[in-house]
Amino acid sequence: MRVRLARDIEKLKKRVLSLGALVEERFKMAVKAAECRDRDMAQIVIDGDVEIDQLEVDLEEECLKIFALHQPVADHLRYIVAVLKMNNDLERIGDLAVNIAERVIVIAEKPGMAIPFDYFTMAQRSQDMLEKALDSMVNRDLTAAYQVCAEDDDVDYMKRAMQTLFVKEVQNRPEDVDYLVNTFLISRHLERIADHATNIAEDVIYMITGEIHRHRGGDFS
Repeated sequence: MRVRLARDIEKLKKRVLSLGALVEERFKMAVKAAECRDRDMAQIVIDGDVEIDQLEVDLEEECLKIFALHQPVADHLRYIVAVLKMNNDLERIGDLAVNIAERVIVIAEKPGMAIPFDYFTMAQRSQDMLEKALDSMVNRDLTAAYQVCAEDDDVDYMKRAMQTLFVKEVQNRPEDVDYLVNTFLISRHLERIADHATNIAEDVIYMITGEIHRHRGGDFS
């Protein structure tokens, strides 16, 4: 029984790594599409969401099967619980990448209009957080997981700064409100992706230590 449990856990690891890699790829594509205002690339992200959804369902079913067959305890139980939670966060990141791509298709209709928000710095930080969170899962790296949690405040600050700028831009350019809303929404989606990357890092901490680190008010010591 232990041999089969170890084999099923290993299969689970490969599934979650595959999902994580795909989600990370689609997120980067969505950001690139926004940077280049590339409708075709944005459409690829949108059309590919069904693949992420199916992988998320398959992974959840695999976790439930392991629960039913093996009734895992201790480290194995924590790992499967953490994977179930990560699975949900990864699927949501995939959805948010689609949301960014949908905004791109709208703003691409006005290629000559400047984008007033510097959300590419924010995008890079969110991408780095997701990459580090996934690496912390693969390598069981507590230090990296804590770093992701600490960096979330920076992304929140960037989003608040863009919100202030958005209000000013709307006041100065009311005729462009639809365009400005769509560009600003990209920053909201990026901020939510950073939140989900933080959730993944917190789940890694739980997986390794058994401690729940949500709602700790920035105390990651």
